[in-house]
Amino acid sequence: MFEREVTVLRLGHRPGRDDRMTTHVGLTARALGADRVVLSTDASHSRDTITDITDRFGGPFTVETTDNPKRLVSSFEGTIAHLTMYGLPVQSVEDDLRATTDPLLVVVGAEKVPFDVYDRADFNVAVTNQPHSEVAGLAVFLDRLFDGRELEQEWTDADRRVIPKETGKKVVPTSDAE
Repeated sequence: MFEREVTVLRLGHRPGRDDRMTTHVGLTARALGADRVVLSTDASHSRDTITDITDRFGGPFTVETTDNPKRLVSSFEGTIAHLTMYGLPVQSVEDDLRATTDPLLVVVGAEKVPFDVYDRADFNVAVTNQPHSEVAGLAVFLDRLFDGRELEQEWTDADRRVIPKETGKKVVPTSDAE
């Protein structure tokens, strides 16, 4: 859909503590235009949930795991944006981020992020310089990156579709939605 591949890396995962947050990082990445998410190997519950949602509501979107996320950061060939409250405001770097067509790795921390990630990143990006949810930060970042176009994304290979309604809920098999 977009000019470049966007990968979201969930850096770290504390089983039992981060399960829901890690799942929501992956679901937000999927819903707002990223091509794939990479999770820690100990986030298997989150991986399974994100894969299930992708199977039911469509893709394309890939969920991968790694036992060495730092290696992914150090060996990534492309642009790296690390989301941190200590970075430059997203509104001051969004044009520069959009200008490159290199693959993009968006790093979203779960626990204290090692300094080498800050050093390796091409952009340390803040969605406000205040503490808040990494899911909210990722959502705002992707919306700014894609300039709102991700909201019109078409989903393929879906088993079901949500039919927008002013009130109520309507989810139908894909064959009935057309």
